[in-house]
Amino acid sequence: MQPLIKESSFLTLQIHRDISALPSFRNPVITIGTFDGVHLGHKQIINRLKEEARSIDGETVIITFYPHPRKIVTPGAHIALLNTTEEKIALLDKEKIDHLIIVPFTDVFAEQDATSYIKDFLVAKIHPHTIIIGYDHRFGKGREGNYMMLENFGAIWGFTVKEIPEKLLHEAAVSSTRIRQALAEGNIATANELLGYSYFFTGTVVEGNRLGNTIGYPTANIRPGSEEKLIPANGVYAVEVIVRGGKYQGMMNIGVRPTIGGTRRVIEVNIFGFSSDIYNSSITVYFKYFLRSEQKFSGIDALKQQLAEDKVNALRVLGEGRR
Repeated sequence: MQPLIKESSFLTLQIHRDISALPSFRNPVITIGTFDGVHLGHKQIINRLKEEARSIDGETVIITFYPHPRKIVTPGAHIALLNTTEEKIALLDKEKIDHLIIVPFTDVFAEQDATSYIKDFLVAKIHPHTIIIGYDHRFGKGREGNYMMLENFGAIWGFTVKEIPEKLLHEAAVSSTRIRQALAEGNIATANELLGYSYFFTGTVVEGNRLGNTIGYPTANIRPGSEEKLIPANGVYAVEVIVRGGKYQGMMNIGVRPTIGGTRRVIEVNIFGFSSDIYNSSITVYFKYFLRSEQKFSGIDALKQQLAEDKVNALRVLGEGRR
């Protein structure tokens, strides 16, 4: 497994964050959405986008927003995202999308009416050849814009509007919701099946209480790189880890560590066959299998016995997954 997050110099996907300085796209075929997860439902939409672009020798353009529109429209709303922006970029790059426009979603942008959104943003900035959008897509202040409005303006300004079938839209929406629910329940198997890849997060290794060192299972404590990133349910997982360019197997615990009277949720990973000092290093963890729920043991000896069993189980399922 290669690291998913690549250096920007190796990306083939072109990223555009300044909507006042967009390039001239060749017959741009565009779609708009959050694409959180870039999962199997999204990939059907992406395939439709690429097919359409190939048919007219055009370029594929995905428009997304940062921060998440809900944070602006509903201040204080809790956002639990499947992907950070950087992760989304890497996933869309793997899908061979040509351009990703990341629109700064501000109060001013949110306040523009639907006509201005089409005229001053879509047409003036992007000059779309084709817009592929869902029948129920809404945009502009008060969500007044819709598919029919786009069609009407397309006849005036010379772009075509094509519909994403309801079935594909439904699958994408349901997949995102189901993936979040599955992760919240620790159901990694379902989440990974719907994603089409192993769920992952990237963070920084930070100082812990070093209990693991004293009981023979040293752990790297991890601070996730984004507070918005969805972290799966408390429990023990079999994982694969990428740190300092190497790939390793391990087991991860997410929880409060009730056996030692913990009250704060921590994320810690025991990396098999690894002993280097990696404090302050970036680390990416791929969730492979759920092993067990978090539980309180009678003492440290019982905990050590369970950790030994967890390691055996983790190595077994990770080994089986490679066959």
